[in-house]
Amino acid sequence: MQLARENLEKEQRILELRNQCTIIRTTELAAAQDRLADLERQKDEIMRSYSPAALLDKLQTSMAKLDEESEELHQKFLEKDIDLPPTFVQKYKKLRTAYHKQALLRLAGQTSLR
Repeated sequence: MQLARENLEKEQRILELRNQCTIIRTTELAAAQDRLADLERQKDEIMRSYSPAALLDKLQTSMAKLDEESEELHQKFLEKDIDLPPTFVQKYKKLRTAYHKQALLRLAGQTSLR
């Protein structure tokens, strides 16, 4: 009988401890779920930036920049702001080669996505 009374007296403490455990578990779970959601958002953002469409867009942007640079260089040459042999030919060839390499990469990428 004494043991039963002692167990009944401890029942309230056991319930309190059980509630504390539940609170701790749910708090930790919520924090872990928030962290997981953040990581999933980061992953999705990274995946979007490296998607085939995004990479093709980056190539297109880079191609436009190279084309613009080569046109500016060509215009400077026409306006005689730049010397022909050493400077113009090397720079222009480098820009146009880079442009056409990227154009071929973009075309290959578009073709492989079809």
